[in-house]
Amino acid sequence: MQNKQKINIKQWYIYPALIILLLTALFSVYFFIGDKIRFKRFSKSLFISELSGDTLSLHYTIAYPENYGLDTKAALPCYTGGEAASGDKAEILKMLSSLSHISKNLLSESDAYTYDLLNRYLLRKLSGAEFNYYAEPFSPGSGIQSGLPILLADYTFRRKQDIEDYLSILDQTDEYFQGLLLYETEKAAAGLFMADYSAAKVIEQCDSIMDKKQLAEGTHFLHTTFEERISDLTESGLLTEKEAAQYISENDRLLTTVMQPAYEQAADTFTILEDKGTNRQGLYYFPEGRDYYEYLLASTTGSDRPVSEIKRLLYDDFRNNYNAMLALIANYPEIADTALAPSYDLPISDPAEMLRDLQSRMAEDFPAFPVSNNDFRTSVTIKNVSPSMEDYCSPAYYLTPPIDDMSRNIIYINGKNKPDNLTLYTTLAHEGYPGHLYQTVYSQLFMEQNSVSSIRHLLHYGGYVEGWAFYVENLSYFYAREQAKTNPYAAAWYEACRLNRNIHLCLYSLLDIAIHYDGATLPQVQEILQSIGVTDTSSAAAVYEYIVEEPVNYLKYYLGYLEIELLKSQAKTLWGDEFSLYRFHKFVLETGPSDFTGLKDRLYTSGAALSSKTED
Repeated sequence: MQNKQKINIKQWYIYPALIILLLTALFSVYFFIGDKIRFKRFSKSLFISELSGDTLSLHYTIAYPENYGLDTKAALPCYTGGEAASGDKAEILKMLSSLSHISKNLLSESDAYTYDLLNRYLLRKLSGAEFNYYAEPFSPGSGIQSGLPILLADYTFRRKQDIEDYLSILDQTDEYFQGLLLYETEKAAAGLFMADYSAAKVIEQCDSIMDKKQLAEGTHFLHTTFEERISDLTESGLLTEKEAAQYISENDRLLTTVMQPAYEQAADTFTILEDKGTNRQGLYYFPEGRDYYEYLLASTTGSDRPVSEIKRLLYDDFRNNYNAMLALIANYPEIADTALAPSYDLPISDPAEMLRDLQSRMAEDFPAFPVSNNDFRTSVTIKNVSPSMEDYCSPAYYLTPPIDDMSRNIIYINGKNKPDNLTLYTTLAHEGYPGHLYQTVYSQLFMEQNSVSSIRHLLHYGGYVEGWAFYVENLSYFYAREQAKTNPYAAAWYEACRLNRNIHLCLYSLLDIAIHYDGATLPQVQEILQSIGVTDTSSAAAVYEYIVEEPVNYLKYYLGYLEIELLKSQAKTLWGDEFSLYRFHKFVLETGPSDFTGLKDRLYTSGAALSSKTED
């Protein structure tokens, strides 16, 4: 009995000590992994909240949302009035506050990089929240009036729920447009409405895109594309003939009773507001125009360089390309005769054959897709833009697939300009291999295999994406020259075409800065264009109006391209004998879409690691 009491007394002292040790151990573990857990929860919560209220964005980001904890009712985000801007600012501040309570130093290397990207992304977004009425959802070149039908026409039907969501989106088009038109009305009241010539284009687009005659006859492309997708599901057995007929009838009804009236209301609203624009020139002439331009330039391109440095980069590049063109013509004077151009054209004309040729030629300098599943196959379908949309679409575009369904890819070609073989070849390089399609699939497969935070998929970096595509487009001219080894004049012609394209995009980028940041007027732009041979005043006016309507668009491509070229030069210096195009391309692809601050930081980290390895 006495012995048992002694044992209990020992236990009385031992148990608290064990509990303290256990709590200490748990606290230590939580100290080291708590921030990791909080960051994963924060990024997942942000990912879900960003997509929950926008079914269109959700559908184009994720094919199977239920696998990501998303099971929401189909909805389009609707603008509700001026108070929304302050709400956005408060929400961004809340996110930044949550992020600040997480220690980046305790995160994994991948999450720490995402942390920095997200922090800079939110800070930029916060600075943009100060410019309430400077954004332009109805831009004539890339506005919602032309973008929405394209997204609807390619809305993939994988199951019945997708059809239901699609029809629900159509049914909400009127409310969605009403919100955007309210924004435009507020924008006009603030003295920031678009120029009258831009408003006239929007009115014409709204009238022609949802053509009443085509809708009445059932021949509109939103009729035919819907029926094609329904037919595919019917043939696969996912729909009965009766269900297919009901869905087609409902689509017809919504197009004529909801969507077309929404476009008609948009045209009417812009007709009323058409003369409310107080500025027919660049952002420079708006009260905070220059500040907004600096924000837009940084947020769109991902470059943190000041405008003065960007101008110097562009000037130097323009001069180098211009001198290279003069030297090339001096050595091959025949290429100045444009009548001979057809005889220099590429021998291949089939788009599918071009893509195969590009994949073959890029193999030495670009890594294969990082696939762990041998059954993974990437297909690409090349489609023509609907004739009714040719006037409002880019010469070509790649439709980014959902992150969980990377196998099916679509490239659209706008046949309006009837490109020659070389132009089509370099366009397919830009949109396909080794351009958007290849970069998108590679980066997303790599991030998935390495469990990179899903929030990375929502951080868009136009300079990285379009800069990469233009960078490889430049390379594709060299691939074309490889096909002309026996014809030096054809090879010289291909190089002249490359230089000419760079000169034009560089010049338009400089004009973008001149118009929006320095206040260049139409007569001044006409004078600049005349100095390089563009003497037609209507062509010069068209260039001027497009740049006014689409600020920073050319810089997204060309500054992004120059940043990648500068990054490559830095990699050559840092890596020395270890540099190769293959390694550089692998680095850019596996870092994934980023701002150039992040890419440079990651590059110098890799250089330091290589230096340390060499010393060891």
